[in-house]
Amino acid sequence: MSTITTVEKKKLSYFREVINELKKVNWTSKPELLFCTKAVILATFFFGFAIYGVDLIIRGALDGMTAILRMIFG
Repeated sequence: MSTITTVEKKKLSYFREVINELKKVNWTSKPELLFCTKAVILATFFFGFAIYGVDLIIRGALDGMTAILRMIFG
């Protein structure tokens, strides 16, 4: 029965330490969090559309080359 109490004491000690460490954390303010979230969303869309645009350009170039090669070689 003493092992159960030592295990429980270890668990309680662990959770107390976790709570104490979380009190030391410098949490982000709400305005800063909103700004960073918006920046990440905008950057994601920007880079997504940029990659899409480059993909369209490459696809158009390859389709053009395919059309030219079909005209040349039949």
